[in-house]
Amino acid sequence: MARWLPRSADLTRFCQKLNRVKTLEDDMMETSFNRCLSTIDLTLLGIGGMVGSGLYVLTGTVAKEIAGPAVIVSFIIAGFASLLAALCYAEFGARVPKTGSAYMFTYVSVGEIWAFLIGWNVLLEYMIGGAAVARAWSGYLDSIFNHKIKNFTETHVGAWQVPFLARYPDFLAAAILLVATAFISFGAKVSSWLNHVFSAISMGVILFILIMGFILAQPKNWSAQEGGFAPYGLSGIMAGTATCFYAFVGFDVIAASSEEARNPQRAVPRAIAFSLGLATGAYILVSVVLTLMVPWHTLDPESALADAFYRRGYAWAGFLVAAGSICAMNTVLLSNLFSLPRIVYAMAEDGLFFQVFSRVHPRTQVPVIGIVVFGLLMALLALVFDLEALVQFLSIGTLLAYTFVAASIIVLRFQQQKGDAPAPAAGGRPSPEPREGPSASELKEYESFSDKLQLVDRDKSKEHREPGQLKAAFEPYLEFLSDFYPGEVVTVAVVTLMVSAICLCSILVFGDTHLHLPTWSYSLLLVLFSLGFLLSLFLIWAHEQQHGTQTFQIPLVPLSPALSIILNIYLMLKLSYMTWLRFAVWLLLGLLVYFGYGIWHSKENLREPRPQRVSARYVVFPSGSLEERVQVVQPSPQPAAGLPDTDTDDCKR
Repeated sequence: MARWLPRSADLTRFCQKLNRVKTLEDDMMETSFNRCLSTIDLTLLGIGGMVGSGLYVLTGTVAKEIAGPAVIVSFIIAGFASLLAALCYAEFGARVPKTGSAYMFTYVSVGEIWAFLIGWNVLLEYMIGGAAVARAWSGYLDSIFNHKIKNFTETHVGAWQVPFLARYPDFLAAAILLVATAFISFGAKVSSWLNHVFSAISMGVILFILIMGFILAQPKNWSAQEGGFAPYGLSGIMAGTATCFYAFVGFDVIAASSEEARNPQRAVPRAIAFSLGLATGAYILVSVVLTLMVPWHTLDPESALADAFYRRGYAWAGFLVAAGSICAMNTVLLSNLFSLPRIVYAMAEDGLFFQVFSRVHPRTQVPVIGIVVFGLLMALLALVFDLEALVQFLSIGTLLAYTFVAASIIVLRFQQQKGDAPAPAAGGRPSPEPREGPSASELKEYESFSDKLQLVDRDKSKEHREPGQLKAAFEPYLEFLSDFYPGEVVTVAVVTLMVSAICLCSILVFGDTHLHLPTWSYSLLLVLFSLGFLLSLFLIWAHEQQHGTQTFQIPLVPLSPALSIILNIYLMLKLSYMTWLRFAVWLLLGLLVYFGYGIWHSKENLREPRPQRVSARYVVFPSGSLEERVQVVQPSPQPAAGLPDTDTDDCKR
């Protein structure tokens, strides 16, 4: 039976395949896309991606059903967590100006299978985001006509009573997605111009909402008679925060568009900062005026803002808000349909997804096949699924992408920069040759053991240390860590940090409610996992990181990414178990695609050097004859041309 068990060498090679990282080109500005987007274009794309159905629909849904007027606090926490993630995206987008967003960032720093799973979830994130916005767009347009479209559909087509499905098929939502798909296929310039028009109208409507809202505000709507400011308590605020993440996923479009930016090193960080700041301020202020205009428990989740103006006697204002919100949702549709095909293109270009999606139209310079196919899939989702179920499913994919991007920042920051690290030897360790530098004339091969000891002593005496090496100040106390390859300890510490964060957040979320832990064990576990988290953070900080890069860098590394990781994990655990169940099913489907197609067609798989198949040994026998013995060292699945398919080939000379 043991003959069927895989050998340790085979398992090692298999794990190496799963964790191989993407090889970047020397000229990362070279692309088949059209670099035509400026900082203003990217900023408006980000604003358009964030300020849409989240502002006009999600504020009312979370306020009425989850958090009450404390939805304001939910948006503040969600905005802070998104800021930590956005800074990570900004650094990656500036350093790796390639399309693919979180997928690409994970691929260049963590490994292939993790990158594929992140990309797989980002695909679902954008499909659900587009479908949810299309349904919100349809609902707002229907509210303008007094729900006549809904009544007509239910009367002539029928209504469904199926969990997670809409009550009736939304043909209007599917139609608007098909129209948006057609516009996106014309190219990045056309998409950007449409986004400018709709964004200008949307910002004008938001300004009107804030002015009129504060004029009509009634502070009594936050009083105890109406339920108070936080009727659902802290748990409601945090649950609302997890759902409110849907509002901030739009800044991802900026990173996904970095391959079409004229100057991504400067434009991407600035556009992310400007768009996220403006969007967060808009969400907070609109939540304030909405919950002050009418009591939170009387809000209409489907069209909260327009309904609030109608009920205060300003029918014309409600009509204006509904019309403006439709323009805002158009920008979100354009944003989702703009980003999704480009992430599919990045995965297909790397060989992890079907190659047909890597084709770029020669005239419009956009992946037309991906735009059309996934536009149709979005339309199908919008036709049959319920908005609330889609929004919760969207949050988990977003939070997971944020978590991996934050971890990737830590790993990348403590890696040696391209060209600094010595070439790996056959055993996977760096070759004994010193790297190139100012003293290139001193280059030599260190063959003897004494030479290697001298090299180690000379390196330790240097003040300058490479990224990933232990800092000189900690070497007397953590000398045993100096023997590891630069970056190895950091990688292990990042894994330990994430495991500690998962355990710590699990105790915080489920310790009292589901696990029913006694006080002493609850406190003990909190202390142990907190110590594990802090110790991992300290070990990362004790190593040298990259400095002096010319692109944007997130401050306070590893603290900032670590805070993003633990906050994202906590918010993920606050989501319902049905969301996790559907997420697990989607992950299983992704693994089937990866092991059935991606792992075999990966371009990194083609770049791997082929092992030498034969080696020659010459043996002199006592008789004086010389025998050449050719041995197969690592036989490939098929015999190489010109070589016999045998284990040995002996010939006498």
